Amino acid sequence: MKIFIVMGAGILIGRFLMTGRIKKWNERLAMLCTLLLIFSMGVMLGQKENFLSELSSLGLKSFLFFLIPTLVSIILVYILTKRFMETLRFRRRRQMIVLFTLLALVLGLFCGLSGFDPAPVSFLSRHSDMVLYILMFSVGISIGMHNGILKKIRQYHLKILIIPLGITVGSIIGGLICAVILGISPAEGAAVASGMGWYSLAGVTISRLGGAELGSIAFMSNLMREFFSFFLIPIIASRLNNYTCIAPAAATSEDTTLPVLLKYTNEETVVLAVLNGILCSFFVPILITFFFNI
Repeated sequence: MKIFIVMGAGILIGRFLMTGRIKKWNERLAMLCTLLLIFSMGVMLGQKENFLSELSSLGLKSFLFFLIPTLVSIILVYILTKRFMETLRFRRRRQMIVLFTLLALVLGLFCGLSGFDPAPVSFLSRHSDMVLYILMFSVGISIGMHNGILKKIRQYHLKILIIPLGITVGSIIGGLICAVILGISPAEGAAVASGMGWYSLAGVTISRLGGAELGSIAFMSNLMREFFSFFLIPIIASRLNNYTCIAPAAATSEDTTLPVLLKYTNEETVVLAVLNGILCSFFVPILITFFFNI
C-alpha cells in the first residue's frame, strides 16, 4: 500500500513539473535506483546459504521454469493485445542499461559471496525498501508529467484485464509443460510457475507446501524471471509491441522493472504495467495455494 501512496504523490508532483531538464534527471534517478536494487538483490543472493550448491544442482530445472512460462506468456499476451488492443509503436533506445544491469548483479554477487560488506553495502542491503520507494516516487513523477495519460487508460475499460489474463494463463500453461518435461505433478509445475516473478513469496510458500527442493526451484526460477526481464524488455519493445513488454515482468511490473518499461515503452504502458502487477501479485498466493490443494 505504501508503494502506491508514494507513486501517487509522485504523480501529483509530476503534474507541475513539465520541463525537459527535470524529466531527464528524473529518468536518471529512476535508473540509478533500479541498479541499486539489482545490486542489493545480488548481495542477498550471494549471502544466501547454499546458494552455489542449489544453483548447480537445481539450475537447469529452475531455468526451464523461468524460460517456458515466460515464453508462453509473451506469445499469449502478444496475440491477445494484437487482436484486442491498439498496437503502440515502440521507441528505440540505447541498450547500455543491459550491461549496467548485468554489472550491478555481478558486483552484488561478488560482495555477497566474498563476505565483503563495507558500511555502504550493508546500509543499502538493510534499506533497499527505501530505494524502492524513491524509485516508485520517480516513476510517479514520469507518469504525472504525461498529459492525458489516465484519461486514455480509462478508455480501455475491461481490456486492461487482457494483459494480466494472458500472463497468468501463459505462466500456468508453461508450468504444466515443465511438469511433463521434468516428470513432476502438474499441480506442482503450475504452482511454481504461478509465482510470476515474485520469488520471495513463491519460494517461501512452496517450500512450506511442497518441500525445500521445490521451494528452491520456485525461488530461483522466479528470480530469473525478474532479472531476465531487464534484458527481454528492450528486445520485445523493438520486435513486438509495447504491451508485450509487460509479459516477462509479470508480477514485478508494478515495481522493480517499471523504470526499464518506462525507458523502452511509454507512460501509458507503465500505467498498464502497474495495474498488471497489482492483479498478478494478488493472484500469486491464491494460485499457489489452489494448486497444492486440488
